[in-house]
Amino acid sequence: MRIVVDAMGSDNHPAPDVEGAVIAAREFGITIILVGDEACINAELAKHDTSGLTLEIQHAAEKVTMEDIPSHVVREKKDSSMHVGINLVKQGQADAFVTAGNTGAVLGIAMLRNVGLGRIPGIKRPALGVIFPTRERPLLIDNGANADCKAEYLYQFGVMGSLYVERVLGIKNPRVALVSNGEEEGKGNQLIKEAIPLLENSGLNYIGNIEPKEFMYGGTDVAVTDGFTGNIMMKMAEATARYMSDLLRENIKANPIAAVGGLLAKSAFGRVRKVLDPNEVGGAPLLGINGVVIIGHGRSNAYAIKQAVGQAKQVAENDVVTAIAKGI
Repeated sequence: MRIVVDAMGSDNHPAPDVEGAVIAAREFGITIILVGDEACINAELAKHDTSGLTLEIQHAAEKVTMEDIPSHVVREKKDSSMHVGINLVKQGQADAFVTAGNTGAVLGIAMLRNVGLGRIPGIKRPALGVIFPTRERPLLIDNGANADCKAEYLYQFGVMGSLYVERVLGIKNPRVALVSNGEEEGKGNQLIKEAIPLLENSGLNYIGNIEPKEFMYGGTDVAVTDGFTGNIMMKMAEATARYMSDLLRENIKANPIAAVGGLLAKSAFGRVRKVLDPNEVGGAPLLGINGVVIIGHGRSNAYAIKQAVGQAKQVAENDVVTAIAKGI
């Protein structure tokens, strides 16, 4: 197993990217190829114990920033860590690519066959499928790759999401639902209404519409939506979790008695934080691409990078790309 890690991806690169790669190489016993500025990577590696690990460096002269326009990156930054890393997968020299960089740029490079991996034949649009940070860990698809969708795209998202959950999470015949503003078939916008009959006749374990509140409590294994709605759902959930955590901390510190209670409940708070922490998930698989690509958050720490590598390893081992090609 050889997994490429974009050392120039995260907001604080290369520190968390390199540290996460080192941890992953040790924990999973795999080869990690770090792509990016060779001098920067070597300087960061010198801070860690790498004895017994298989770590390689692939130099890339350019890096992609969060401010870069994706179309410009695709055309002009051909020697970026993203281009070089994705092409290692394309050429069969690596099994997966992991980055915490610019999502639009990764999508643009990966989906175009002449510069990257290209789409799986038959796939209209690739989609980001993120494991939602709740107790039941459902998959939300799409999480931002496609702001505007057609009903056929949602149908394909359902197929890809179902296969991913079955292969990677081990859930047989996973439940698939459409995110809507009501459970009844009459609810939803025109896109939802057009997608319903496609999913009803898909052969999937389609259970109908689901509201966000049921989704949060594990009402489905795969929640299908357009990328605009899915991205807002994810960001709102992350912001709400942080806000509640900050509010709880402020009120505990404001009262001595509450502070004692908070100390006694510290282990319980830790378990709750672990459930809600997006770093536990690591990254989102870009499904529908003819190769394994995992995209992490720009704020990813070393633990999140390690988790993203672990997810890439699972997707590659379970041959999700082939499963999607056959499913479509």
